[in-house]
Amino acid sequence: MIAQVVVDVAAKQTDRLFEYLVPHILENDVQVGSRVVVPFGKSRKVQGFVISLVDETDYEGQLKELLMIVDELPPLTPELVDLSAWLSQYIFSYRITILKTMLPSVLRANYRKILVPLVKDDLEVRQLFGEKQEIDLAEIDDQDSTIIASINRLLRVDKIKIEYLVESRAKVKEISEITAVKSSGELRVELEKLRANAHQQQKLLNFLITEPKLPLSQTELEQQLAISGATIKVAADKGWLTRSKAEVYRRPITTQTNKNRNDLVLLPEQVQALEQITTSVNADTATTFLLEGVTGSGKTEVYLHAIANTLDEGKTALMLVPEISLTPQMVRQVQARFGDAVAVLHSGLSEGEKYDEWRRIRRNEAKVVVGARSAIFAPLQNLGLIIIDEEHESSYKQDDTPRYHARDVAFWRSDYNKATLVLGSATPSLESRARASKNVYQLLTLTKRTNQQSLPTVKILDLKEAKFAGEQFDLTQELVDAIKTRVQRKEQTILLLNRRGFSSFMLCRSCGFVLKCPNCDISLTYHKSTNQMKCHYCGHTEAVPTSCPNCHSDEIRFYGTGTQKIEEELGKLIPQARILRMDVDTTRKKGSYERILNAFGRNEADILLGTQMIAKGLDFSNVTLVGVINADTALSFPDFRSAEKTFQLLTQVSGRAGRAALKGSVLVQTYNPEHYAIVLAQSQDYERFYHQEMQVRHQGNYPPYFFTSLISVSSKNEQNAAKEAFIIKRKLMRELNGRVLILGPTPSAVSKIKQHYFYQILVKYKREPELNAFLHEIQDAAQTQKKYGLNIYIDREPDKFM
Repeated sequence: MIAQVVVDVAAKQTDRLFEYLVPHILENDVQVGSRVVVPFGKSRKVQGFVISLVDETDYEGQLKELLMIVDELPPLTPELVDLSAWLSQYIFSYRITILKTMLPSVLRANYRKILVPLVKDDLEVRQLFGEKQEIDLAEIDDQDSTIIASINRLLRVDKIKIEYLVESRAKVKEISEITAVKSSGELRVELEKLRANAHQQQKLLNFLITEPKLPLSQTELEQQLAISGATIKVAADKGWLTRSKAEVYRRPITTQTNKNRNDLVLLPEQVQALEQITTSVNADTATTFLLEGVTGSGKTEVYLHAIANTLDEGKTALMLVPEISLTPQMVRQVQARFGDAVAVLHSGLSEGEKYDEWRRIRRNEAKVVVGARSAIFAPLQNLGLIIIDEEHESSYKQDDTPRYHARDVAFWRSDYNKATLVLGSATPSLESRARASKNVYQLLTLTKRTNQQSLPTVKILDLKEAKFAGEQFDLTQELVDAIKTRVQRKEQTILLLNRRGFSSFMLCRSCGFVLKCPNCDISLTYHKSTNQMKCHYCGHTEAVPTSCPNCHSDEIRFYGTGTQKIEEELGKLIPQARILRMDVDTTRKKGSYERILNAFGRNEADILLGTQMIAKGLDFSNVTLVGVINADTALSFPDFRSAEKTFQLLTQVSGRAGRAALKGSVLVQTYNPEHYAIVLAQSQDYERFYHQEMQVRHQGNYPPYFFTSLISVSSKNEQNAAKEAFIIKRKLMRELNGRVLILGPTPSAVSKIKQHYFYQILVKYKREPELNAFLHEIQDAAQTQKKYGLNIYIDREPDKFM
């Protein structure tokens, strides 16, 4: 038997299948998807994944043998193996990069290089190794020239050698489990033998006699009986009980009572949508539905009923949410409905939790998966339903390699499994809505809120004419008065400002100097809580200057507004208000999202202030006011989607108000009150926005009328990046004969990030059969260019142009 393996070396030369003989002893264990260790090169060992098993080979030389199978159960299903082949071609990525992205990070190999002696009686070898059998090269001081010279000398004369170790980082959590050995009668005899003052042993024996709830973890037993580990050891030595190791899962969610709410009465529109989805699931058809429903229209309830019906059919279900902040609320709803059948996957989990949840899915112990973008690779089998909530969200697209979109992967998995795909949103992406208008997707609509309330009233406040509260010109008096009213009524407010930090930049009023990041072409943001200037691109931080670094004047001022500054200002204007801030700075620690949202849900705060992470999916019955501090932040981006993103953000955050019995209202502060994205968000008129924005896209030859691919070239030398970008453009024009629209090359909007200059070319096309092959040629050539300090990235359907 021969295993065809993708090895863990991401390079053009190794982006293919390597063949290895499977030893007879491993033939019954190796499977497609197995994680293996194989020899590679002269003395190297690497991890790899078995892609296929064959009986014959065209290779004329002697095949090396596969060394080891790492896991008892292959981590990759045959579906994920096939998916990796398609996706690597679709997004111009190495296949091993895709395979590693599909798995928890602990399943990525840890490589170590060690020195081992070949001659043990050599004096210099003994001096180098001492009593050690091996030396880890990572522990050797590179600055110690004597040791480095000795190692090189011994390597040259073959007295020592370098070996490569492949170590698995995946660790299973185990606990000590207690099981009674003797019968109740025998234990009573032991109890009578005990001396009178052996109180802990008496308690333990009484428990073993009267409580047959075993096996039980040693920790639980110690806590329940208030006894020591030493007492349990004595009991084990006397043969009363046995201690054994048992595997347990690290669960990120607490098990709740399974509340079956499938008898909840749905509105007629919900029933109609559910019936169509259920019919598709039952018929095993790869149908895509676009569920367009106003905020508060009960899309989640449709999802939950559809999942229940899918499970009744003996199939599994996958549900994606866009933000980690939404995951706790959504998981609670899904887990309350389906209990332990639910697994959760997102970046907020510890490595151990992610690994254990992934194993529950792989072992078919979890039938429903809820998670963020990467959960699209969950190893569910017999998949019947895929749901992407808030399908328009940009967080479903990965910004760095591999640059996949979860929606594209969902289409592929839907087709592979003949599963139903549901894309849900109050503000669908223009691409999805256009496909629905052409019947590529089936459009389902929910036009009414489930609480029978009308949509919240939205008022636009023109900042050019408004009266401001305080001295910072950030909060209008009308917005502050509205917040005070809610505080007095013990109602809650959500405030959105899509910019974190205290001030956007520092400016010297004497010479005009702006303090910039030394690594990026961006100004540093002032964070008052840590008293630092911080770059939000590379993470560079430095102390806040007391004078201008350029002219040494003390006339430095901080301009712009971030969430920290608004929090401080609100504290002065409404001192009685309890404020919770939710942004990247306050949610770095594990569980911080859930703690903040739970506190707000318990009415422990009057105001929830945050960035766009608070704009969608949250459902709090006591929120009656939503305030948008600056609706123009997204409009200023150099992005053809800026109007769409502004409309979506305003519509989504407006929908957080008035979701229960209390009437909701929204105040939107803006310097562009006449912009159509803001005007139409006021009435939440998605259909009018869709038609107007489609006209703008048509005039500019942008999606959904054209497909796009972005080619980015970066280098520490700006001239080299620009030169290579122009070379690529000339090749494009020559190869494609003007059948495509080519914009650029131009410097990126942020032209320098992490000491690298970026130039980009945007290719717009309708149907261009030769383009894909040409882009793969560019990708292959990028490996050579990397030697000269050039990096080339290709992004199909980019979401950002920064």
